[in-house]
Amino acid sequence: MAFIEIQGVSKSFTVNRKTRPVLEDVNLTVERGEFISIVGFMGCGKSTLLNIAAGLQFADGGRVTIGGDIVRGVRKETAYVFQNYSLLPWLSAIGNVQLAVSTAFPSWTKERQLGHSQRYLELVGLGNALHRRPGQLSGGMRQRVAIARAFALEPEILFLDEPFGALDALTRGNLQQELAQLCMATDRLVTTIMITNNVEEALLLSDRIVPMTSGPGATLGPSVDVAMPRPRTAAQLQHDDQALRVRTNVIECLTEYLKTARVRRRPAAGATASDAREPSPAIAVPMENGS
Repeated sequence: MAFIEIQGVSKSFTVNRKTRPVLEDVNLTVERGEFISIVGFMGCGKSTLLNIAAGLQFADGGRVTIGGDIVRGVRKETAYVFQNYSLLPWLSAIGNVQLAVSTAFPSWTKERQLGHSQRYLELVGLGNALHRRPGQLSGGMRQRVAIARAFALEPEILFLDEPFGALDALTRGNLQQELAQLCMATDRLVTTIMITNNVEEALLLSDRIVPMTSGPGATLGPSVDVAMPRPRTAAQLQHDDQALRVRTNVIECLTEYLKTARVRRRPAAGATASDAREPSPAIAVPMENGS
């Protein structure tokens, strides 16, 4: 039995009395210690799937199990990194981390909680900004705080919801490397599921990449193994034959999913063009010149 199993998950939302299927028959297995990236177009249901796996939302059908137990809510051994930082603005960087640590480890002394929080902030390069509030930090620094907070909880499972999507390219690249190093610096296996629309990001960090079809009624395609040692660098990925094969495979899958969705959305006889909604094609793929 896999550590995390997503079995036949489906989810719909009702807006203005119209029901829209978001996920249909989604299946995924994740082994303990794996880093899995789910790659798909914007709006296809990636965040919804991650929220269901994390216990933040409930599926209409199917189930999610972790270690054989059905997920019925947020589990204490998990941590979640959101795209929008989710920091308390009136607390300092170390205050935000220490608040989470005190909740996770209430039996620890305050001194131990603070020392533990400081350690992880230093690991993400914020040793000189411990007492700054979020409003005094850049976007990249705020996300570092969020990542430090997640790892300070010493989770078995880490859920990443496009954690670098709102950052500029340079900051995103630096944080990706820091996340990779942090995953390897811990003394225990951390099972990670990340969603992203950036193929290069998935290639840089993952053991497996799972393309997601376009909605409505999205599901997961076959996973693609990334059989390359970690940590990896962006420069290395530009010239590695294995990276080229994985990149090509994932992009071809996503392109085929988009073509299929366009055919499926062609208006039927008597329907208007507005009845055929296009999925958002916004997804980051490498250009031919490597940029």
